[in-house]
Amino acid sequence: MPENLNKIKPQYIVDENGQKTAVLINLDEYESLIDLVEDLEDARDLLKAELETRDFTPYEEFRKKWLNPGNTE
Repeated sequence: MPENLNKIKPQYIVDENGQKTAVLINLDEYESLIDLVEDLEDARDLLKAELETRDFTPYEEFRKKWLNPGNTE
């Protein structure tokens, strides 16, 4: 992930009127931005799941049941 997004130095492609139409960035910067977007999407999905959850099982309880399916504890 980029330490500072301000360090990204984009290059712009402009049309005949001088209007920006595209951006070029370093491949490493692009991959870092994609990683950042994916992390933000994961965080959003986790928050959404937490907000919508009506029933919660603590991890240790879930793990015990998963490892011992016959356990009715």
